[in-house]
This record gives sequence, structure tokens and C-alpha cells, in this order.
Amino acid sequence: MARRGARDVTRTRDDTDEGRPQYKEPTRSAPTNRRQVAWTRDDGRDEWADAPPKQRRPRTTAAAPTSTPKPTRPRTPRPSAAPAGRSATRALAALSNRTTLPPEVAAEIRNAADIATAAHRERLVEKAEAAFSSYERGRFQDALRQIKPVVAETPSVAAVQELTGLAAYRSGRWREAARHLQTFGEMTDATNHLPELMDCQRALRKPKKVAELWTELRQSSPDPDVLAEGRIVAASSLAETGDLNGAISMLATAGATKNLRNPAERHLRQWYVLADFYERAGDIPRAREYFERIRHSDPEAYDVTERLRSLGPERRAPGGSRKRPPKKPAR
Repeated sequence: MARRGARDVTRTRDDTDEGRPQYKEPTRSAPTNRRQVAWTRDDGRDEWADAPPKQRRPRTTAAAPTSTPKPTRPRTPRPSAAPAGRSATRALAALSNRTTLPPEVAAEIRNAADIATAAHRERLVEKAEAAFSSYERGRFQDALRQIKPVVAETPSVAAVQELTGLAAYRSGRWREAARHLQTFGEMTDATNHLPELMDCQRALRKPKKVAELWTELRQSSPDPDVLAEGRIVAASSLAETGDLNGAISMLATAGATKNLRNPAERHLRQWYVLADFYERAGDIPRAREYFERIRHSDPEAYDVTERLRSLGPERRAPGGSRKRPPKKPAR
């Protein structure tokens, strides 16, 4: 959620080298995280701000990382959430919260390229800075092109591995994204990008690997947004194998069916995915119920108005849906 990656959601499909759209993002998939996390999902397109403000579709996503909106989040895309435990090597985890390359990352790049000349080390830092800037502006393919020479010469810098993985993920290059995100996780023991990694495996049609990563994520006690995005991706993976009931149950038993007065973005994303699953399962009334919840909370969220319209007019029970109160006996 997933991380194809619901934070930004309607995304246009980028050309990918894998032939699959990203919890990032299937048209009717889960929402991707608002902010690009450190899980969006929503994915040269989302989530867990790359889409137009009025038509957000969940990366699954979530994470456009979608798995959704997706939650192609997924959800992506997608392809989100705040990083779990910050340090110098995880300085890029909150990409959407910075405007310049963190100085500690620049220092790590210079140190890692110790056999190069001082001028060459500075050129590597400049390329990383340009890649970071491109990523911030949503130019994910440019970011990937700019960071590749840097990661090739400084593979020991976790933040460079992270940015390369995220840029590849948002560009729809699933194998490349999975390789760098997995390396980042092994170097830092961070789990905040597991939803994006799950979404890559989902896009590569590896449901067993998705299930393994989902188990790892649950056992790591992650941030609620990261956990929700991962759940969206895992449920979307089940749905794609034909187990719609299992996908619905995974979300329903986790409390996604609760009707909240002030839902967070992760709740809207899970409702969107549930509504999509119910529609695919033929349960139109329940699909309408969850789409209505989203529209009531945020009328401009995702493509909920369009989805409701596609369900057709609401059918009322014979005699009207409301029962008339019994007449009072005459005195």
C-alpha cells in the first residue's frame, strides 16, 4: 500500500521494462500512501505527491505500491510512511520531507569513493543531488538515470541504494527496484520499505515471496501506515491468485471494516481496496457502502465518484428502504 503504494493517487502509467503497471497501479487496485515514504505506492505516479490533487487513485501500493492505489500502492507503487528508526544511513527515508541531499549522505558518498580524485567525488555528490532533486519533482526515470553511476561506484552507501530502489520502483522497474530495496534492508535492518518490495514481487507474480515478506513485516512491529500498506499489497496478491475471499478476510479481520468518524489516509486506502474486492466478488451493495464511506470523508479522494457511478443506480427494496412508523391508535 503498495508502499503501490493511497498519499496521491491517480497516476499515469509509465513505460516499464517489466511490462506491468505498478500499490503505486492497477486502475482498480488499492490506494498507494500520501507521502512517498520512505511504503507510494500510489510509482512515477502517486503514494503511502505526484498525482493531480483532485483525482487520487490508491498504489498498491500502496501504495500505488496496487496492490493498488495502489494501494497499486503500488500502492504502488505507490509502489507512504515514516521511516522506522532514522540514522545517517537512512537519511533518505523521509524523501518527501527534504528539499536538498542530506549532508551526511554527501559525506558518505565522498568517503565511499575514497580511491577517486576529489573532483570525481564531488561529481558523484552532484549526481546524487540531481537525482534527489528529480525524485522530489516526480521525475523518477530521470532520478534513476542520474543515481545509477553513483550506486555503481558507492554501493556501500545505504541511502544511495534506497534512492535507487525507490526511483526504480516508481519507474515500474520491478526487478531493479527489488534488488536495491532488498540490499538497503540488509544493510540497515530497516523494514519501512518492505511494502514496496512486496509490491515488486507481486508485480513479478511471486505470491509466495509476497507472503514471506508480509510475515517478516508483521513481526517487525512497523509503523501503522507501513503495516496498512503492506496488508493492502498482501491482500491484493491473494486476490490476484483468485482468492478474493481470503483477500477480503485479510482486511476485514484487521479492522478495516470499522466505520470511523475521522479516518486516516490508510483507512481510506483500505476501504477502497475492500470496495474493489467486493465489486469483483459481485457484492455490489458492500462495494457501494465502502465507496460511499470514502466519498463522505473526502469527495475528491481517488476516483471514488467515478467508481460509484459505474456501479449504477442504487436499488431500493420494494416499498422504499425506510419503514413507515406505525400509526398511533386513535383515542
